Amino acid sequence: MEYLNLLLYRISVVSFIFIFAFGCGDSDKPTAKASRSINADIEIVVGVTLMTTSNPFFVILGEAAKKEAAEHDLLIKEVLSGENAENQANQIRDFITQAVNAIVIAPNDHFAVGEAIKQANQAGIPVFTADTGCSDPSAEVVSNVMTDNYGGGLLAGEAMIGALGPDGGGKVLILSFDSAQSCLLRVKGFKIKIEEYNQANSEAKIEIVAELPGQAEQDASKKATEDALNAYEDLAGIFAINDPSALGAVVAVHNAKKQDKIKIIGFDGQPIGKQAIRKGDIYADPIQFPKEIGRKVVQQIAKYLNGDPVEKEILIPAKLYFQADAENDPEAQ
Repeated sequence: MEYLNLLLYRISVVSFIFIFAFGCGDSDKPTAKASRSINADIEIVVGVTLMTTSNPFFVILGEAAKKEAAEHDLLIKEVLSGENAENQANQIRDFITQAVNAIVIAPNDHFAVGEAIKQANQAGIPVFTADTGCSDPSAEVVSNVMTDNYGGGLLAGEAMIGALGPDGGGKVLILSFDSAQSCLLRVKGFKIKIEEYNQANSEAKIEIVAELPGQAEQDASKKATEDALNAYEDLAGIFAINDPSALGAVVAVHNAKKQDKIKIIGFDGQPIGKQAIRKGDIYADPIQFPKEIGRKVVQQIAKYLNGDPVEKEILIPAKLYFQADAENDPEAQ
């Protein structure tokens, strides 16, 4: 009997160890799954909110993001904010409710978007920005991918100096869009370049006589340009912060029959902008690369979800594009 009791005791101990060992093995599995990783068996959804498709830049960016996402087994769920900051905030909240795995934002308003980003932060959803960043320091963005807009602004200033000729003087209008951090940086770079030129060429100054809101779209920019033409009959140049804005200026300048007197510098390098450069309606553009922005922001998401280090900010250089470049560019034909 004593032997039997001892045997039963040993069996119980072995059984306990066996169960404990397997129990510990199971408890390790959820920990492994808790770490960020892309699992081919689980649908990984990335919510993307873009400004609009009326601007071809965002169409190209969105398509590039979707193509790159397919390479990483990510599903893009894209919505358009209609260039409305409140709509965009609601879209971000919808993504939070849907428990997406990551959010990409092309902000309509670089500061106002911060509140919705902070809500995503609280929900534990990583946020990425594309084309323009968030200027609210209390909002956490994993990575921002955008054009080097300040550098592009310097290039725009360089183009304006060249456009105004060897004398290099004249009155200039800026068509701005203050809601976008990217556009603020373009204007800043442009002004710095013009200021540097003026300091070095005191006898041939370029005077920025007005900075008017073109709202980054054609109709508003046309109206702003008309107002400037009425106020400054001897206007010599216009810097517009994107191609739609530049094209609005083109219409106003042509209507005033001053296309031979006023040089227009745009920014973007959209096909319609390149075509205007080929025709001589726009003098030059610092061109952006929206495909690269869309591709790289998705690459950053894939790295992050796999637990790999990501870059806090990626700046993609702009490049000056002139009529000579447009002559052999299929997009400009």
